[in-house]
Amino acid sequence: MLLIYTHTITPRLQYIVEFIGRELFDEAIQITTDEAYYKASTLPRLNYSVQEFSDEEFFIRNTPLLFETGVRPQTIECFEINFHKAFFETRGDFPFDILAASFYLISRYEEYLPHEKDAYGRYAHTNSLAYREHFLSQPLINYWLQSFRKALQFKFPDLVFKQAQFKCVLTYDIDIAWSYLHKGWKRTLGGFVNSISKGEWARVKDRWLVLRGKRKDPFDCFEWLDAWHLYCRLKPHFFFLAAKRTSRYDKNNSYQKKAFRDLVAYYANAAHLGWHPSWQSGDDPALLKEELEWLEVVSDIKIAQSRQHYIRFSLPVTYRRLIQTGIEKDFSMGYGSINGFRASVCSPFYWYDLEKEAATSLMLYPFCFMDANSLFEQKQTPQQTYNELIQYYERVKGCKGVFIPIWHNFILGTDPLYEGWRSMFELFMKETVYWDAYNDEV
Repeated sequence: MLLIYTHTITPRLQYIVEFIGRELFDEAIQITTDEAYYKASTLPRLNYSVQEFSDEEFFIRNTPLLFETGVRPQTIECFEINFHKAFFETRGDFPFDILAASFYLISRYEEYLPHEKDAYGRYAHTNSLAYREHFLSQPLINYWLQSFRKALQFKFPDLVFKQAQFKCVLTYDIDIAWSYLHKGWKRTLGGFVNSISKGEWARVKDRWLVLRGKRKDPFDCFEWLDAWHLYCRLKPHFFFLAAKRTSRYDKNNSYQKKAFRDLVAYYANAAHLGWHPSWQSGDDPALLKEELEWLEVVSDIKIAQSRQHYIRFSLPVTYRRLIQTGIEKDFSMGYGSINGFRASVCSPFYWYDLEKEAATSLMLYPFCFMDANSLFEQKQTPQQTYNELIQYYERVKGCKGVFIPIWHNFILGTDPLYEGWRSMFELFMKETVYWDAYNDEV
């Protein structure tokens, strides 16, 4: 066990110490403000204050962030240590205040400050420190913790650390289950008219054959995915969009269609079923609750996990609403505009409500890769995407973190628009996931 001394225990300090404790130790880190108790203790000791006591302790001179309240622009100057960026430089047995720096990134402090929105009204990744300082592609906090662990181990050779395990957790967003089937006569007729007006005769023929049962729907790759999951011995997470009305960004099959209800019910048993709140529900709390209730009725289970459609969320409003609806796990912590580590971490963590200055019960599972980002935002080929995917996989595995990619059934289907992506996924499953799939639970 590690004992930390500090002059004041704040909610921020308590929160980040608990996070670091979960990452590094099997036992919780103990914090005290009792100087006499601290000095008399025989435990490995970390002094997080402004005054060093002895050479037998691990000393980090604290910076102000964890003892402040409210949000204000922070002066951040990055430097390099062990080939990685760091900030909040200080003195002692570690070159920077790892507690404050980790809190700044993991709490998404910068997202509470005035910032530019992207084309979808989301926090733009170009605002972030990680993007500006070129560490967005790195789980920087995990790298810091590896260095921190080595430094503590050097000071306290008998200190026992946690034996972490790498996990690969496959997740899918089902925005549109079928391209042609189960759309209703209006949308079907509109699809024919649209294709004919554009001279897309191959698509007209394809739609006709699918509707007549002569050809499989190009977005229907569910049996194929099931086979891969069985082969790799894992249980994936499926997040279903079930908007009540279609809109510009919500184009799911009607939740009233029996085939759609059957698909949801099937994956309630065959996988970890999750909720994909619609774009419209982001502006309507009542609709948000209604969508979740429908999904729970159809699946006949309590839905405890979610991921925002289009990764549309705003802090702290969205997460507060999710907590109010009973969501316990959210998989939205990443960008819908670029791949990378939005919170600079590849480990699950509890959300800290910075406005209320309180830790919450909502566990966040950060993702670093989404096929739609690679295809639509980064304009990559399947081969380029595969190289990027493996790079992220290996970085997370090296940290013994949790690797969470996002896939879409329409990209992995047989639509000619996405040629090559299905093969890329197969290669990833066969050559990489298969060998590590023994540990996929979160």
